[in-house]
Formats: sequence, C-alpha cells, structure tokens
Amino acid sequence: MMRSLYRWVLHWAETPYGTPALFGLSFAESSFFPIPPDVLQIALSISKPRRSFYYALVSGLGSVTGALLGWFVGYALWAALGGFFVHYVPGCSQDNIDYVGKLYSENAFLAILGAAFTPIPFKVFTITAGIFHISLAVLLVASFLGRFARFFAVAVCIYFFGPSVKALLDKYFGLATFVFFVLLVAGFVLIRYLL
Repeated sequence: MMRSLYRWVLHWAETPYGTPALFGLSFAESSFFPIPPDVLQIALSISKPRRSFYYALVSGLGSVTGALLGWFVGYALWAALGGFFVHYVPGCSQDNIDYVGKLYSENAFLAILGAAFTPIPFKVFTITAGIFHISLAVLLVASFLGRFARFFAVAVCIYFFGPSVKALLDKYFGLATFVFFVLLVAGFVLIRYLL
C-alpha cells in the first residue's frame, strides 16, 4: 500500500496540478497522511530547478497550515477520533503519543522543532500538541522554523547541485537532518552553559 501511495504522490509531478498537490500533500502529512511532501517537492524541483525555492515555500505553507488541523484534531476531536488515529494512522500509536507527551513536559518547543525538521512523523507531534494542550503559538513558531528550514534545505541542494543530488537526498536526507538537529541542540546547550 505504501509503495502505491508513493507512486501516486510522484505522479502529480507529471501533471499541471503538481503545485496544488504539493500544498495539499504537505497539509495532509502534518495531520494524517503517511508520505512526506519532500518526495513531490524533490520531483517538482528537479523538473524546474529555478522554482526550487517556490516549491519549498508551498511545502512550508501547506505543512504549517496542516499542523493547525493536527492540533485541532488532538485538542477538540480526540475523544471522537482518537481510536481511528491510533489504529489506522501510521506513527500515531498510543505508545508514541505517550512518549511525545513526555517530551512535551520537558520542552515542547524543542520537541516540535525537532519533529518539524527531521524525518520523525510530524503528524504525531501536531496531534499530540492538541491532546496535551500545547499553546498554538509554540506549535506555530516551532513548526514554521522547522518545516521551512527542512524544505528550504532541499531547495538549496537542488538549486545549486541539480538533479545529481537527488540520489544523495533520497539516501541520506534523514540522517543529515538528524545530525544537523543534534548539532543545533548541542550548540544551544553549550551556549546556555557558557553564558
């Protein structure tokens, strides 16, 4: 099923509706859809490298807007829809929700920022933010920073290195974003202890 969804997502790059599909996919991935929007963003950007930053903007706007839906599902609809999400939405297991709730009790902003930037399923964090009543301001600022950084990193790679970078992005993007995020957090911790 995942392979079919993946192919379905990629087919939009070959249609005139690639940009609206990218927005819709980015929106849906932040609340329930399992395929990350990077897949379509990369395909569209490779076909038109000069528009790479435009596609990053579309991905970012769709994703942050979708984070609002995820938060609303957790905040207002969890009692009615929680069972569906736990059983049918990849990544939304009760164990994951409990774990993210624990992360929120330590530092909600950093947890959301990390999920927004790395390949961690973002929808789990947006929905759980609503369940645990994380403020919308924290969700939006962390989502904006993390998601735009992620999608613009893809745009920079494709704009400057062209289609040849696609194989590297497919293979190492998850690892690279995770390492970068760890270094970023380590830098903040170091600054905190030095000042």
